[in-house]
Amino acid sequence: MKISWKNSIYIASALIISGCAGAMPVYKESKSSFIIFKTPTLKYADQGFISKANSETKVEIYSNGQSVMRLRILPSQVCITQFKCMDKKEFNKKVLASANYPDNLIENIFNAKPIFNGKNLKGSSNNFIQKIGTITYSVNGKNISFYDKSNGDKIKVRYE
Repeated sequence: MKISWKNSIYIASALIISGCAGAMPVYKESKSSFIIFKTPTLKYADQGFISKANSETKVEIYSNGQSVMRLRILPSQVCITQFKCMDKKEFNKKVLASANYPDNLIENIFNAKPIFNGKNLKGSSNNFIQKIGTITYSVNGKNISFYDKSNGDKIKVRYE
């Protein structure tokens, strides 16, 4: 049986597409929010979505209906549209401009969990504040706020 080059392309395309589709996570929840993501290397502030799967958090910011930033936080790495995927230490160093942050910092912020193993934590599980050196981090119901005065990192989320 002879396969034409057109059929070969169709078969190859189908295999590639089906292979990618199987790797995509199933997001269990997606919440609309206003997101500020300001670091020394990136500056975004607009409407977006925070979506969560079993082991992944995806943050998308839109401007004029177009996705301007997509951040995928995986167990061992972070992928961001402006950069290649990188391990969490590299992400902290390149994007957040601090090699001193714990690896799980960005994941904990977007999941409204305490940072730095709960150091200086005051409050309850969904309403707390942490002040650690130049960092002020708070979770208050539908609001998340992270600010580091030393390098200007600011991440804010206000759920709609």
